[in-house]
Amino acid sequence: MPNPASSPAARTAIFWLATLALLVMAAVLLRDVLLPFVGGLALAYLLDPLVTRLERLGLHRGAATLFILAVFFAGVILLLVLALPILIAEITVLIEKLPGYIKRLQALAVDPSHPSISKAINVGIEQAERSSGELASVGAGWLSDFLRALWSDGRMLLSIFSLLVVTPIITAYLVYDWNGIIATADRLIPSAHRDTIRELAREIDSTVAGFLRGQATICLLLGVFYALALRAIGLDHGLLIGVVSGLLGFVPYFGSLTGIVLSLGVAIAQFGVTWTPIVLVLGIFLVGQSLSDYVLAPYFVGNKVHLNPVWLMFALFSFGYLFGFVGLLIAVPLAASIGVLVRFALRQQPANSIDWDGAGKLEAGADLGETPSP
Repeated sequence: MPNPASSPAARTAIFWLATLALLVMAAVLLRDVLLPFVGGLALAYLLDPLVTRLERLGLHRGAATLFILAVFFAGVILLLVLALPILIAEITVLIEKLPGYIKRLQALAVDPSHPSISKAINVGIEQAERSSGELASVGAGWLSDFLRALWSDGRMLLSIFSLLVVTPIITAYLVYDWNGIIATADRLIPSAHRDTIRELAREIDSTVAGFLRGQATICLLLGVFYALALRAIGLDHGLLIGVVSGLLGFVPYFGSLTGIVLSLGVAIAQFGVTWTPIVLVLGIFLVGQSLSDYVLAPYFVGNKVHLNPVWLMFALFSFGYLFGFVGLLIAVPLAASIGVLVRFALRQQPANSIDWDGAGKLEAGADLGETPSP
């Protein structure tokens, strides 16, 4: 009998599985130095369509690359210049009001009219007092380790330098030579499988690009809505909470849940146990999540993306655990790619191997030597 492992399909599968295992091992070992390269690749992927459009209009690709990168990084710097003072002011106000919040929570802890809230606050205060010494020692140790790594080891300075300087250079090279890279990868594919691989690559590209553009737009709109709505009801730090909720909204439902917890905590510390602000906070996030699920997501993301929220959250948490921040960058493309490949593999299964309708039963019976009834 022929050995199944010696067939060409089996050898090809073993080769690609071994290659995938080696790539995963290399990524785990080199995860501390991958950030500028993964960041540059992500930026190049997002900016290449704009450069290609300018190139089609008659502009040289090198000039188009420099122009798009200059506009992009100038916009990022301008956004940071405009947003950082506001966020720093919000954080400063939060630090100033924090002692007042703690006093109000301590007053609620001894209020007999709210026994459940008092019990929860007392448990929190006990845990905080119990671990305050540990937190101080851990904080001091972390600070000393951070300073030692910053000045003696130099890895922190290298990471910051690579992120701020190396990433734009890598992005420029990748965007400029993007078409050549794609053509080289296309030539490496065996001609017998080239059409199939191209189809899968187009599907992966459509899924990833559609999700990134759509979800980024949804996060921006939700962040603006949460910030303005929380500010409108007079909640302290509503702008900061809205921005955080919008950014974390990239993970489905995670941004809304985080915003609810933060907003309710601030509302109780600011207004006390009053139902009006609590109901308003819950209503704001209920309206925001409903808009995201039933209005924004169908319009900006659509049904063609096929990224299940549970699968996406699992991918983000698992890749983030394995590779840190780099894992968060590659989680969505890898999750989309795996989803496309799994759907492709399921489509390749023989559809009529076993049919469970009447015709299938008759055909199976005939194969088993049974006489089918007329």
